Amino acid sequence: MEETPPPLLGSSKPHLEKLTLGVTRILESSPGVTEVTIIEKAPAERHMISSWEQKNNCVLPEDLKNFYLMTNGFHMTWSVKLDEHTIPLGSMAINSISKLTQLNQSAMYSLPNAPTLADLEDETQEASEGRPEKPHFDSRSVIFELDPCGGNGKVCLVYKKGKPASAQDAEIWFLDRALYWHFLTDTFTAYYRLLITHLGLPQWQYAFTGYGISPQAKQWFNMYKPITYNTDLLTEETDSFVNKLDPSKVFKSKSKTLIPKKKGPVQPAGGQKGSSGSPCSSKPSSGSGNPVRK
Repeated sequence: MEETPPPLLGSSKPHLEKLTLGVTRILESSPGVTEVTIIEKAPAERHMISSWEQKNNCVLPEDLKNFYLMTNGFHMTWSVKLDEHTIPLGSMAINSISKLTQLNQSAMYSLPNAPTLADLEDETQEASEGRPEKPHFDSRSVIFELDPCGGNGKVCLVYKKGKPASAQDAEIWFLDRALYWHFLTDTFTAYYRLLITHLGLPQWQYAFTGYGISPQAKQWFNMYKPITYNTDLLTEETDSFVNKLDPSKVFKSKSKTLIPKKKGPVQPAGGQKGSSGSPCSSKPSSGSGNPVRK
């Protein structure tokens, strides 16, 4: 069973602060951020790693292996407080080695000739110049889930040469909800840095896709810019639907200022004003308005 520690890091947990690259202090000093929480996990045993490698006929990359020897998985969350309501926002996760499972290649339904992930292969999405070849759902690639991304997709450890798989063949890819692949990094270490420096903001992985993050996610990116965030992604053309929010003002206590109502000008009690601004004569005019001869 995994133990749940107190919600905040302290000086008594220097290894956790090293694990998070000190990002907890940045979050705790950000306006409105609350409940910065890490679920502390015990290191994985070496025999657990060896058992996983034998079972899956794959060799873990050395940096991922060292990560599991330090902590068997990772989960860090943080929330924001808006109008007395606490809203969960950031989430950073790496599956434990027991949950580092291969994407299911079996039939979606227990029926003859039922579709599988391999049937979704799109040969038109092959590698182009300057881009690596995408993973395959069939036996050409071996794919393991690193992070479920809160249902927004999956970050995967991909061996692109099938089994038996060596550590040199491993890469980190993002599988979006439409089942399209997007390359992230060559190594787990590089991906882990991306995960931490993007603060676990919602849908941050979509910043590495051709269509980018959603307008709602852009709102949070504007308020809590990732440490290494490319501001070019927030181009001028998106200004029409992205509110420029100032966190220091959003979370600041507001005091209403009473503004006295302005009173209109008081007209004189006797008579109306003519077009020239002078009081009109009270004497009635005769018939046609011509002077009367005596």
